[in-house]
Amino acid sequence: MHDTGWIGDTFVSDTGWDHLETLVDIGNRMAGSEGELRAAHATRDALAEHARDARVETFDVQGWTRGSSEIRIDGEGYDCIALPRSPGEEVAGELVDLGYGLPEDFEETDIEGKVVMCATNVPSWYERFIHRREKYYYAVEGGAEAFVFKNHVEGCLAPTGSVGTDARPMGDIPAVGVSKEVGSELGRRHEGQRLDVTVDIEAASADATSQNVHAELGPDTDEAVLVTSHVDAHDIAVGAMDNGAGTAMVVELARTLAAREDELETRVEFVCFGAEEVGLDGSGYLADDRDPDDVKAVVNFDGVVRGRDLGAYTHGFPELREAVEAVSDATDHPFTANPHHGPHSDHWPFVEYGVPGYHVYSETGDEGRGWGHTRADTLDKLEKRDLREQAVVLTELVVDVTGRDIAHRDTDDIAAELEEQDLAEGMKVTGDWAFGDD
Repeated sequence: MHDTGWIGDTFVSDTGWDHLETLVDIGNRMAGSEGELRAAHATRDALAEHARDARVETFDVQGWTRGSSEIRIDGEGYDCIALPRSPGEEVAGELVDLGYGLPEDFEETDIEGKVVMCATNVPSWYERFIHRREKYYYAVEGGAEAFVFKNHVEGCLAPTGSVGTDARPMGDIPAVGVSKEVGSELGRRHEGQRLDVTVDIEAASADATSQNVHAELGPDTDEAVLVTSHVDAHDIAVGAMDNGAGTAMVVELARTLAAREDELETRVEFVCFGAEEVGLDGSGYLADDRDPDDVKAVVNFDGVVRGRDLGAYTHGFPELREAVEAVSDATDHPFTANPHHGPHSDHWPFVEYGVPGYHVYSETGDEGRGWGHTRADTLDKLEKRDLREQAVVLTELVVDVTGRDIAHRDTDDIAAELEEQDLAEGMKVTGDWAFGDD
């Protein structure tokens, strides 16, 4: 590092934190909503304070607006919430509690015509995380009538999270989330009994609109490093951790990198995506429109600030690992380079084209999402100190990446690694496999 005055400025900066407060105070930022649009415009205005050509670009998304949902048995009702993109239907079936809902649990159990309940986590001994949508589509493939997603975190918090695929944005069967406490009671008292599951949705329109926010710094090169986050959040919460903090970090880095603009060797493009929570729609829209050769790397913030130390999926790109290690040494800040693939945030539509991509997050030690995707995703869980410290580290990372030679990867090699890491099966089940036939 050279001049360090910008570090002192960052340790007293309120730029990122003020923007985080702006986002959470908007409230509902669901994809396609008025709140998401307001958040996008506020983010554009915040970036315009430090970067050039700040703008909003719109795209179409599948609309979905929450109504009421209910689980009933013998006249007794249980609290639940619909999972976004669930169809609005009333169905009934015998309750089957599949515990963690591992692939083998579905293989060993007859679930046809039944209501399937699975937990949000996996056991500590299991070799990989099983995403919600993977469990949902195992239930669909098995002929289940409905899917119940049970939180593993205590506190009477029902989890949310979208279903549906790119090809079929609306899910196939009703899907609801229940708290750990409700799920435990359902399993204890009613397994094997007939449940009625009702999901009402107020609107499901194909002509909803979302938007991506863009701004730029650095030299006017054809190639760019994308520094990204997502603006949207689930409608049940203010989305402080997921992903208000990521967008606040992008805004903070616009300020820090403006102070170091003469050190940037490649153009930096800030992109705050819309509609991440319903299928990576905003990043998918941009990745499909952008020549992969024009993207040097993606540095995606999703889950930062939740803890003090940083980690990043590096997706098998050795140069990305080396950059993390160099920055960690230079700043004396813990920063773990995870070499595996993590196909569940806005970097992924680019990585699957062979583009170098980070998913940067905080190390928390939590199992699963913790408070994320529940109404407890609130500002009080975060610390301004952590945002400021991490902004210093991530500024160094972006400066390093703009000057580093980073090779794109062959997509066949990425596909092979997904097979080796036991991720391919789930991606094929959920319709997220982009690498052709076996």
